[in-house]
Amino acid sequence: MARDAGHETRYHAIAADLAEKIRAGRYAPGEALPSQRELSAAYGVTLMTLRQALRLLSDEGLIVQQAGRGTFVAPPHLAYRLGPLRSLADDLERQGHRVRTVVLGRAMRRLPAPVAARLRAAPGETALRLERVREFAGRPAVHQVSWVRRPAADRIKDRDFGAESLYAALADAGVAAARAAETVRPGLLDAAAARHLGEPEGAPVFVSERVTYTLDGAAVIADRATILGSMMEIRADRAAGGLSLTWGATG
Repeated sequence: MARDAGHETRYHAIAADLAEKIRAGRYAPGEALPSQRELSAAYGVTLMTLRQALRLLSDEGLIVQQAGRGTFVAPPHLAYRLGPLRSLADDLERQGHRVRTVVLGRAMRRLPAPVAARLRAAPGETALRLERVREFAGRPAVHQVSWVRRPAADRIKDRDFGAESLYAALADAGVAAARAAETVRPGLLDAAAARHLGEPEGAPVFVSERVTYTLDGAAVIADRATILGSMMEIRADRAAGGLSLTWGATG
C-alpha cells in the first residue's frame, strides 16, 4: 500500500514546530503541553496525526508522556560520568553541574539487617543514617541514604552536609576513603523516595548501591542513591588500561 505523503508531511511539520517552540523556551522544561485534543484542534489534524508528531518528539527526548497526567517538556539530562572515587555531589559538580543538597534527616540508628550485611557489621550495631535529596535544574533528581559506621560517624555527625560532601567531612576527621564498590542498576521508584522526588511511584530510576572502604579495608559507608531516569543518564569513557566494566545478569 502506498504511504500517504501528505499525512507524513503534516505530522513531521507539527513535530518540527513544537520542537522549535520547546527549544526557544515557549514551553519550559517540566512544563505540561496543551492536551492532545487542544493541539490537534490548533493544528487542524486528527488525534492520530498529532500522536505521531508527539512520538517523534518523544524519540528525540524532547518530551515525556506520562499516563493519566499528560505530556511534559523533558527536563535537561544530567550526565553522571563514572570515574575516580568521589561523592555523588562532588562527581556532578566537577562535571559542571550545579547541584543543591537538601538534608532530610540525620540520626544514630540501628543498622537494618541488609545494610549490616553489606558493611560486614555486627548485629545490633548503630550507625549514622544520613538522608539527602540532590536537586538539579531546580528539581529533585536524586534521593540518597548513607549509613556511616562508628567511630567515624561520631566525628562527623554534626557537620553541615548541605554544604559539605560526606567524603570531605570524613577526610577532615582523619578518615581516608581508599576505594568503593558500586553497582548501578535500573529500577522502579518506590513510595518512600517518590515522596521526596515528586514523581509517581513506579517511575523508572537508576539505583546506585555503594560500599566505601578505608585504607585498612574496613567498610565505613553504605550508600543507596535513587536517581530519576528522566533526569539523568550515565556515561563512561573506556580505554585500554582504564575503566574496567563487568557485565552481569540481573535477578
